[in-house]
Amino acid sequence: MLLAGLLLIAVAYLLGSIPVGYLLVRLFLKQDVRSVGSGNIGATNVLRSGGKGLGAATFLGDMLKGSAAVWLGGLIGVLLAPHAGVRNMEALAALTAVLGHVFPVWLRFKGGKGVATGFGVFLVAAPTSALAAIAVFAFVLLVTRYVSLASILGAASFPVFAWLLVSGERPPFFIAVQFAVALLIIAKHHQNIRRLLAGTESRFGVKKKT
Repeated sequence: MLLAGLLLIAVAYLLGSIPVGYLLVRLFLKQDVRSVGSGNIGATNVLRSGGKGLGAATFLGDMLKGSAAVWLGGLIGVLLAPHAGVRNMEALAALTAVLGHVFPVWLRFKGGKGVATGFGVFLVAAPTSALAAIAVFAFVLLVTRYVSLASILGAASFPVFAWLLVSGERPPFFIAVQFAVALLIIAKHHQNIRRLLAGTESRFGVKKKT
């Protein structure tokens, strides 16, 4: 069981740490996305680099790597650690993949904020709750045009939806990871929270006045 857990952590971290946005901007625009806008490697900042299609591709890639990590986590659990519980192994993979995205070894542990990867991991581990949370994200973004606020409220809503909508076995570790990932995503938005409170946060699709 210990070896299975270590294998799972290694696989999930390496998948999560793939810097999709950084690689896409390097490949297609010959730029370092970390030198643009907020310096983040996520989809929103990739959009700021001038790559609209690359922004969508970044979100999709970050989401898929999270989903793949959790799917493999469940598979490893079934094959190598059946007594650990599939949901526990999926939760371990989910947490590790998001940590890999936020702290990628390839970029000196300075990665993204975990929104797309967080959505991806829970799209496999708790699909209905993940879809409900992304609906909150979409609604808040549509109404306010603040990507950061939409991300924060979407992340905060996920554990609530998971509590209400997830059926079957819900081991304590599975529940704890839901809150841990949500809190990590919110914590990574601390600078955005300051700007939101100060009224200086940028709105999506709205150019700043000069």
